[in-house]
Amino acid sequence: MLATRRNTRITGYVAVGVAVFTLALGGCGGSGGGSKSGDTGSGSAPTGSATLTAAEVDQVGTVVTDSKGYVLYRFDEDSAKPTKVTCYGDCAKLWPAAATTDAKNVTVKGVDKKLVSTVERSDGTTQITLAGRPLYRYAKDDAPKEAHGQGVDGAWFAATPTGAKAQDGSGSSSNGY
Repeated sequence: MLATRRNTRITGYVAVGVAVFTLALGGCGGSGGGSKSGDTGSGSAPTGSATLTAAEVDQVGTVVTDSKGYVLYRFDEDSAKPTKVTCYGDCAKLWPAAATTDAKNVTVKGVDKKLVSTVERSDGTTQITLAGRPLYRYAKDDAPKEAHGQGVDGAWFAATPTGAKAQDGSGSSSNGY
């Protein structure tokens, strides 16, 4: 009886491990997560307030960071005029939206407040925009002021305080995987 429980438990652990591995592989497609699928997960829960801060980050220069000091990115497949969000589903898991409940709750330090706004995502959350472009975090940035998302798939770039693309120090792009 004890051996049967142990085997059942081990089988359960193996099944969970396989499921986690399979899900992890699903988020590593060559598109860098630029999925336009119908899954509308935003990857981040909105907070009541947010702060956008201009900060100096190694390899990319002066870029915008969030309240916790994490670099914020812009995605070339999105548009600024009109503002359009294209990162949903698996993309939003790897690139969570910089979300808030209201543009009035966004404070700025070194960023022109007139450039800051919001856009409603198809899942109903409110995403912060800068110069019309939706902003995102990169899930693989483990600490504040890391910019591992810079240049991923030639489409993801740290946002400067004006909303432009930051240029990396090497002039090259990585695939982020």
